[in-house]
Amino acid sequence: MEEKRLVLGVIGSDCHAVGNKILDYALSEAGFKVENIGVLSPQEDFINAAVETNADVIVVSSLYGHGEMDCRGMREKCDESGLKDIILYVGGNIVVGKQNWPEVEKRFKDMGFNRVFPPGTSVETTIKCLKEDLYSKEELKLKEELELKQN
Repeated sequence: MEEKRLVLGVIGSDCHAVGNKILDYALSEAGFKVENIGVLSPQEDFINAAVETNADVIVVSSLYGHGEMDCRGMREKCDESGLKDIILYVGGNIVVGKQNWPEVEKRFKDMGFNRVFPPGTSVETTIKCLKEDLYSKEELKLKEELELKQN
């Protein structure tokens, strides 16, 4: 089964590196090929890395509260770069202050993000969503059987 590729990074002027490294490790251990572009990354770095690696998913992290501003227009830039089918995830502390989560989620989905994760989302939840979005039920069953045999 083909290894799925994703681009991971922290967008904008955000320099929160610890969570990024944890995600990188956990996603790699879960069987994904991770291209980690690090922190302080503009949208263009995510998109360029996705084009270069033929990524299936872009995972955007933001903890400093300005994710909404940093992510605006990303779907359109992906489309312009030939990444019309790429899956976009965003998560972390993506807005300033305590806002109504369903409204925040809707704003990001309206911006073209496929999944929007609130603060405190476990990496296991992200992995589960990635598997749901990237693999058919048959592929998931085969992957699980292979993992059981390897353990």
